[in-house]
Amino acid sequence: RISAGLPRFHQYTKQTSLHNFLYYSDMLLITLSMEFISQLSEWGYIGLFIASFLAGSILPFSSEIVLGVLLLAKYDPWGCVWAASLGNWLGGASCYYIGRLGKTEWINKYLRIKEDKIIKTQHFLEGKGALLGFFSFVPGIGDVFVVALGLMRANQWGVLVSMFIGKFLRYYMVVIGIKYLTQWFPSLSL
Repeated sequence: RISAGLPRFHQYTKQTSLHNFLYYSDMLLITLSMEFISQLSEWGYIGLFIASFLAGSILPFSSEIVLGVLLLAKYDPWGCVWAASLGNWLGGASCYYIGRLGKTEWINKYLRIKEDKIIKTQHFLEGKGALLGFFSFVPGIGDVFVVALGLMRANQWGVLVSMFIGKFLRYYMVVIGIKYLTQWFPSLSL
């Protein structure tokens, strides 16, 4: 009877160990990403450019946090908008050109966008033109739009210009939002 209960105890121990491992690995990842964000914030405009490039390309990264930290540290809002917009635009352009290469295996492997999602997006984008690159700033679907436009060989100048306008307006609106937040909550200002 005692040995009959051991496998369950062993299974419980395995589950608890796995749970603890996942919890602590998540905490480590959060700590490392916060440290990375802190380092990027210390680099000023260059750090914001790098954060925005990463956010606009293959990594799920929040450049808005770095932008907010720099604005709270009294960096020039226009300098922040330009640095963030250019970095994010170049990250998006890299996704467009990866799509333009036409290798769906690479898109699936490196960008982690499934082929069926790309096909659905291509059907949606057909006939709508390169101006939909404007919506590349939308989380979740923006990267898929840009990759699909690349696969469809949409007019590259139309995609790149509309993509830059969308990203610029997004960061401009974030700056305005942070400005209003600091007015409503003065304790946020450094």
